[in-house]
Amino acid sequence: MRNWKNAWDLIAISILSLLLILIIYLFPESLLRKALGLAFILFFPGYSFIAFLFPEKKDLDSVERIALSFGLSIAITPLIGLALNYTPFGIRLTPVLLSLAMFNTVFSLLAIHRRFMARDPFIPRVDVKELLEWDEMSRLDKILTAVLLIAIFASITTLVYVIVTPKPGEKFTEFYILGPEGKASDYPSKLRVGQNSTIIIGIVNHEYRRVNYTVEIWLVNASFVNNSTAIHHMFFFDRFNVTLNHTPVNIEGNWTPQWEMRYTFSIDKPGRYKMWLLLFKDYAPSLPSKPERMKDFAGTEAEKRILDAVEGKIQSLNLNLVVREI
Repeated sequence: MRNWKNAWDLIAISILSLLLILIIYLFPESLLRKALGLAFILFFPGYSFIAFLFPEKKDLDSVERIALSFGLSIAITPLIGLALNYTPFGIRLTPVLLSLAMFNTVFSLLAIHRRFMARDPFIPRVDVKELLEWDEMSRLDKILTAVLLIAIFASITTLVYVIVTPKPGEKFTEFYILGPEGKASDYPSKLRVGQNSTIIIGIVNHEYRRVNYTVEIWLVNASFVNNSTAIHHMFFFDRFNVTLNHTPVNIEGNWTPQWEMRYTFSIDKPGRYKMWLLLFKDYAPSLPSKPERMKDFAGTEAEKRILDAVEGKIQSLNLNLVVREI
């Protein structure tokens, strides 16, 4: 039985698994990648594993092999991902792709060896009726087989539709501040009156649309009493706008900023402040009067901005600052 033509299915799985790697890196946007990728994840692992476990024709019939191939593939693929999660490689495209390709290839080769050693091996045929052994089935078996095939076809069709027309992912905006060296450290905390200090303000748009952002900066002197925030002073400090297009989340490569600004400031009034940076999307709520640098809005409707930021209703960041006399 050492006829390589009898192992055409397993050889095809090995070749297609390796071919998919080339397609992903050479033609990442091709439709062939999606079509072959579905079989690579949802059929090849289970089929090669079933062929290895049950090389004899009498072990399983054709329909059972197909059904188990899908079922086992759905179980094997997450298990490989789980194993990779506990390695330095992590669950990333390249490790997952190579691991699945190796699994498909290794078990295909082992299955070929067992098929060659079997007395009456299972060899898939192109003839559908012969493959399903349709003529030998009872009426009930034919009905159950038809239902099973319809269910498999419907599942594959639904899966293809979901992949071809994916829903947008989670919508969110990255808003961050860094120290003057571009790191999440060395933030200014103790200043003298009139001393210049620098922070880096960054925004990344993952909202799946073009967004006009407004950043407001406030110097707030407040206290927390009886589970509530009491604002004593609320100085308007600065405001600026920036419009950004959507940028996709990159989970494969290194994180890169979309928009950053070095913001240099100085404070002319001594005191203990919390510098609040508030981020508004599309529009910012109006203020009760014209915003002017170091104008105190304590006791006005503008306090709601800070109270909402404290409760997490507004996307915000803050820094604790102590400003002393020279």
